[in-house]
Amino acid sequence: MSPDVPEIPQATATKTGPTYWLTRFVILRWLGFVYLIAFLVAVNQLVPLIGEHGLTPARLYTERVAAHFGSHGTAFLQLPSLFWFGLSDGSMLFVSWLGVALSLAVLLGYANSIIMFLLWALSMSIINVGQDWYGYGWEMQLLETGFLAIFLCPLLDGRPFSRRPPPIVVFWLYRWLIFRIMIGAGLIKLRGDPCWRDLTCLYYHYETQPIPNPFSRFCHFQPHWFQKFGVLWNFFVELVAPWFAFAPGVWRHVAGFFLFTFQLFLIFSGNLSFLNWLTIVPILACFDDSLLARILPKSLVERARRAAAEARPSVTQDWVCIGLAVVIGLLSLQPVANLISPTQVMNTSFNRLQLVNTYGAFGSVGRERLDIVFEGTDDATLTENTKWREYQFKGQPVSLTRRPPFVAPYQLRLDWQMWFAAMATPDDYPWTLNFVWKLLHNDETTLSLLASNPFAQKPPHYIRAVLYHYEFARPGNPEGAWWKRTRLGTWLPALSADDPRLRSILASYGWINNS
Repeated sequence: MSPDVPEIPQATATKTGPTYWLTRFVILRWLGFVYLIAFLVAVNQLVPLIGEHGLTPARLYTERVAAHFGSHGTAFLQLPSLFWFGLSDGSMLFVSWLGVALSLAVLLGYANSIIMFLLWALSMSIINVGQDWYGYGWEMQLLETGFLAIFLCPLLDGRPFSRRPPPIVVFWLYRWLIFRIMIGAGLIKLRGDPCWRDLTCLYYHYETQPIPNPFSRFCHFQPHWFQKFGVLWNFFVELVAPWFAFAPGVWRHVAGFFLFTFQLFLIFSGNLSFLNWLTIVPILACFDDSLLARILPKSLVERARRAAAEARPSVTQDWVCIGLAVVIGLLSLQPVANLISPTQVMNTSFNRLQLVNTYGAFGSVGRERLDIVFEGTDDATLTENTKWREYQFKGQPVSLTRRPPFVAPYQLRLDWQMWFAAMATPDDYPWTLNFVWKLLHNDETTLSLLASNPFAQKPPHYIRAVLYHYEFARPGNPEGAWWKRTRLGTWLPALSADDPRLRSILASYGWINNS
């Protein structure tokens, strides 16, 4: 260590091993930021998506779940959520804002086991009633990451540098988590789409991913040798580097560097929600104080040094963490079996609390980008001369000249589901009919999920959905376009609010009263 960096004394059971006072500080702050984003998304989108008058009301979902399991109590044990004790738009906003407040406290440096438990419980409460809107791998990854953080802190002392030494076992469990995340992602690619094996997947990925950003186009138009190298680098980082997360000293730091910079590139090249930001949390467990003391401000390093000098180890905490490791080990049996299975599945939980899961991403890559464009008209009668006006999504491409947005780590959950819907039919995504119904009535909460409303004065008379094939336009084109598109056909025919077919379908799902 350089002379001007104060050395952090050893305050753990082993006097010669690395210490993790700064590591714990950084992990908790970073996780607090991710939690904050997740709860801000909930504040803005829960009510429009699953509120009492949302696109897929959670009340109807919980009623079906309770009927399936026989009672609310049994349903709670299967899908733990605070919303079993009271579900309303108000309770959703209360849970979301409470999550924001607690996340801010952690981000500002104040965290203990109680706060981290509450954040974990609030997150699970939302995820377990969130239906398809919360059906992504990073939701269960947030729960697993957040659960481990409960044991990283003292029970009550919420100071940034408490007297309780960071439990070494938890850092090993975080390394086990990042190992499973990365190995799972690498293996699902090797076993999945053949374009990963012939090194061509990145010819398409930047363009066809759910919500590209401006740099996605830059990456898309790079030479093929660059794209093939990117695939090879992907396999190196996902299948080789994770093994060194368990290595001592410099090898662990090098592995952490590769894993960390890989996540930064993914953040740079697309809008993958808070997935990559969240994945950085267990990667940080690869770094100990000997490295972080060279990077972080000296004042922070000095505070960690003083805390280490005044440390008060807890035998109870040590035994609790050992018990945690045993539980995680037992729960890891099924995920490990899944990893080594030739029929590997990705993003799957094997227990009700989603504590040890299997992960993966982009096991298959689309070759074409399909997008749904919703259009409306206030014409009372449809003719060949009817003028249609387009609704603009916040993330999905509609206008050819509109620059793709920078959104991540924020997630536009409606836009993500529209990306999936474009590869299917309305029968597979019946909530799109409720979406049309909301547009036909200028529903303010639904319109809050969109970038603009072309019918601000009065609702349209008809809504239809058109399917397009979108492609990136080459940079520097004379029109200044970001996209070019080809119309493929009608995804949903023109519908009006008095269409008996539409009303009948919506009534069958309980979304409207058709009496």
